[in-house]
Amino acid sequence: MGLLDQLAGTVMGATNAQQQDPVPQGNLIGGVMGMIDSAGGLPALLQKLKDSGLQDQVASWIGTGANQPVSSDQIEQALGEDQIQQIAQQAGVAPEQATSGLAQLLPQVIDKLTPGGELPNNDVVAQGLNMLKGKLFG
Repeated sequence: MGLLDQLAGTVMGATNAQQQDPVPQGNLIGGVMGMIDSAGGLPALLQKLKDSGLQDQVASWIGTGANQPVSSDQIEQALGEDQIQQIAQQAGVAPEQATSGLAQLLPQVIDKLTPGGELPNNDVVAQGLNMLKGKLFG
């Protein structure tokens, strides 16, 4: 549960630290979970991000060094307008807020889901995300 607790702490810490920020990252975690599911798992989502020109950023998120930032525009380009709309609607925010929040949240989530620079088994990721969803949303 250490990984799950770290991920929950990251999301909750970001949410609490940004209470004045209009981007509710805690609400966006459900969108991240859905995105991973709809992409066919974490490796498929990472490949989608890499294919849209974010190879260096994704490698840094998986690796053990510092996470490279990603912009809202890069997130929108990588995921597409339809998926951004869906995530925004699910989180109850404007699409611009969703892309901004995802740009902040995705590097952290992927970093925590790939401890030691290794991609975990898809089943472990799915179980972890479902448990995280329960922890965050009761």
